[in-house]
Amino acid sequence: MDPIQRNPQLSAYLVADEVVDHEHPTVRETAARLKSGTSDAYSYAKAAFEYVRDEIPHSSDSGDPRVTWRASDVLAQRTGICCAKAHALAALLRAEGIPTAFCYQRLTENGADAALHGLIALKLPGTDTWARQDPRGNVPPGVDAQFSLDEERLAWPVRPEFSEVDYPVLFDEPHPAVVAALKAAPDRPSLWTIYPTEL
Repeated sequence: MDPIQRNPQLSAYLVADEVVDHEHPTVRETAARLKSGTSDAYSYAKAAFEYVRDEIPHSSDSGDPRVTWRASDVLAQRTGICCAKAHALAALLRAEGIPTAFCYQRLTENGADAALHGLIALKLPGTDTWARQDPRGNVPPGVDAQFSLDEERLAWPVRPEFSEVDYPVLFDEPHPAVVAALKAAPDRPSLWTIYPTEL
């Protein structure tokens, strides 16, 4: 899949906004703590990815009913669905000057119950390509996403036979339909009734 950079300006993928609030003290403090144990942009990006993947449980895995959407809240409350965790990772990466995009898959339960799955793509200094990463959180056996620049190691490869889709667009902002659903839902069970199934 050839990614399509929706905004031609790379600077757009560094912006702080209401969702990716990387100027918030919680984001800054987390980024500084992670950076203190790293030596370059690659090691920092890997550390940020592994922190969000491993230390912030996916709310469906943990049974947490809370719905988070703002990056600082995901980090502070330590919970979120895939898209919310992507917002948190993007904020940590952008806080250290690493351009980060939002991208999505349409996944299903063997053809039923479709939902958007949120990822990020990053562009490290000195590289010409975007690399997609999936901070959703691993669930053994079978779900084993890893930080990788060369070969994608996402939680799930798409299965076209089940109408699953890898959307190629790299968004500079989280998709508004995803954000609207996260904002509107009072709890996670309610979220799934209004959550988008495709772009």
